[in-house]
Amino acid sequence: MGVYMFWADAVAQKIVETGKFVPYHVDDMFTPSGFAHIGSLRGPLVHDIVYRALLDRGVDVTFTFVLNDFDPVDGLPPELMSLSSELGKPLRLARAPDNAETTFAEYFTNDFKKVLTSLGVSATFLSSWDMYHAGKFDVVIREALDHADLIQDIYQRVSGSKKREKGWLPLQVVCENCGRLGTTRVHGWDGTTVSYTCEPDMVSWAKGCGYNGKTSPFTDSGDPKHHPGKLPWKVDWPAHWKVMGVTIEGAGKDHSSAGGSRDIARELCREVFHIPEPYNLPYEFFLIGGKKMSSSKGLGLKARDLTKVLPAPVGKFLFTRTDYRQAIEIDPTGTMAIPDLFDEYDRCWTAYHTDGDENLSRAFLLSQIHEPPAKNPEMFLPRFRDIANYIQLPNVDLLQKFECVKGLRLTEAEVRCLGERETYARVWVSRFAPDDYKYQLSVKPYENLSLSDIQWDFLRKLAVVWKYAEDPEKLQSELFRLVKEMHLDPKLAFEALYCSVLDKPYGPRAGWLLRKFPKDAVIGRLTLAPKIQVTVREKNVHGIHKPDYFVIDPKVKERYPTVSIGIALIRGVRIAPSDRGLEEEKKKFLNGLAGLTTEELGKYPEIISYRKLYRDMGIDWHSRRPSPEALLRRVALGKGLYTVNTCVDAYNLVVMSHRVSIGAFNADMVQFPAVLRYAGAGDEILLLGDTEPTAYKATELAYYDRVGGYNIDFNYRDAKRTMVTEDTKDIWINVDGILDIAPDMVEHSLNESVQNILRYCGGTLDFTGVVT
Repeated sequence: MGVYMFWADAVAQKIVETGKFVPYHVDDMFTPSGFAHIGSLRGPLVHDIVYRALLDRGVDVTFTFVLNDFDPVDGLPPELMSLSSELGKPLRLARAPDNAETTFAEYFTNDFKKVLTSLGVSATFLSSWDMYHAGKFDVVIREALDHADLIQDIYQRVSGSKKREKGWLPLQVVCENCGRLGTTRVHGWDGTTVSYTCEPDMVSWAKGCGYNGKTSPFTDSGDPKHHPGKLPWKVDWPAHWKVMGVTIEGAGKDHSSAGGSRDIARELCREVFHIPEPYNLPYEFFLIGGKKMSSSKGLGLKARDLTKVLPAPVGKFLFTRTDYRQAIEIDPTGTMAIPDLFDEYDRCWTAYHTDGDENLSRAFLLSQIHEPPAKNPEMFLPRFRDIANYIQLPNVDLLQKFECVKGLRLTEAEVRCLGERETYARVWVSRFAPDDYKYQLSVKPYENLSLSDIQWDFLRKLAVVWKYAEDPEKLQSELFRLVKEMHLDPKLAFEALYCSVLDKPYGPRAGWLLRKFPKDAVIGRLTLAPKIQVTVREKNVHGIHKPDYFVIDPKVKERYPTVSIGIALIRGVRIAPSDRGLEEEKKKFLNGLAGLTTEELGKYPEIISYRKLYRDMGIDWHSRRPSPEALLRRVALGKGLYTVNTCVDAYNLVVMSHRVSIGAFNADMVQFPAVLRYAGAGDEILLLGDTEPTAYKATELAYYDRVGGYNIDFNYRDAKRTMVTEDTKDIWINVDGILDIAPDMVEHSLNESVQNILRYCGGTLDFTGVVT
């Protein structure tokens, strides 16, 4: 080792040389109270890096990671407030979000374990709940109860807190009446059982039921419904050390402040549990934009998103490179922080491959997820920021470009590296790059965009030109022809184009936009006009009157005067499980949505309209999401798209492109005439994928035929009896316009969905139009 030893190696050396921490057992903990924020990764990664440094010294060492899933639910981020009834319950008894068939703790534990595993954390994962319920804490629970006064004395002596009330005991139990843990106060101990009260006002975040009871604080193997007691955090922490034999464990530096939980734990080790204190690693905070993050308050980038933004080794390098005693601060949004991080990673990569600076080399080596790569000083490493520049330019072949930079053909390893970095460069450009660095397709609503009527008209006509454009140069010529034809100032025309597509009044040539962005995405921006234009554009909508097939109930028209429904009947289709061309179109479309976030979905005026309707119907759109939002949310969460069949997949592309919901149904199973109306009290519908019928509420809008409802909540889910399958021959289409979703938007989505279905399923169009 050199004079300046890498921080993890220095820690490992100190641990071994003291001789006090044998057997070597590294441990860390996490409470799964929500999706872990990125700052939650610092603890497990610091411990993992120290564990690997100890292994490199040739010692036998154990590494465990405890999930504190016996803790109560004591706070919820805004998106989980629908679970407020679970506050106070143990995490392993509280129900999970999204109606998942698991518990609150398991839902978030499984997510965090996947994140840690992807970052190479090789700990053995343990459940605090399981250890308590296996009886492993029975001895330390008795020790804590028998020394309750001493523990209070330690609290007072170390932290200066006031001595608690007489009869206080360091334990909480699960209330046998309401199932809460965080609201119980244990006030009696006879050596065998404890007495407790579930207090209504003990904490501000949950309300106890007032029940008084008596129970054993220990594991009862004969009663599977019995829960042992749970030690409070400051006692539980050193109790874990004794139960597990932990000799090395740190925590955030706030726990090691004078009089804090670490000082209390040290005295509890010495005076109550009679074990040596483990080696401490008081690590500094991870800050984004200068702010510390919180899972329960929903603050900060989520840990699960790290490997969507950075390759796993670079993500781990972010934590490895900095000494645990120094804060890590990064602000990825609107800065060059991520390209700078790649540059530093490359510097350490070079040191490793060329036997350069040992500290840099160790930072690289300890950041690797798997076995370290064989040293290859000749390997060419494409620079991340150069890739980010080139992908924004038309007609640039990245492989050819970097082979030109290298002066030789790229090896297989270099091509893989280039491909991986291109993927992450596209994410950075779309989500984080400074505005003056990128041209990004706008996702902002039009509320604050002020254009004249002729500019809006220009955009609508340009959308038609764009749809059939293939050659950038011809597009440029057509654009100028349109400007001349409309007698429009070219400056005003281009300002309208750039403001609508790029959210800035300037930009590159239109041909560049054609090459860079998916056609459907640009057309979607060009045809998304503000509400003020609706009355002008409705005049051009092709209305239809087909009462033998479809009507809108007068009560619906009275409540929603702007309601408009697109209808179409296509006969003689041939539906297949999939189509190669359609799959390519889906892939291309998804690439255009790279970087989409769930937060952005709530800014689209179409989705806002559907959410307003759901509120009117008394439906919680967090649990039942309108179909355009549900599809785009899958994309934003990285779940991709289902492949259903060529009909459903074809119109789903239109749904996502325009955020206007579309339903296709087996026309042979629809008993016409159909009607959009409020559901009848007591009506039921068997939904796709269900085995039991769902009851309608009288406030819900639905499409009905003479048999009954064939969908629910306007555009949430459809009936099983009218589902489109590969055997379907005739298709009935409904397109849903309501509130700010104007008739021309409905017509545009209707026409495009019909064209897509005819393209991929064949058939003959019987009729199409918009019912207003």
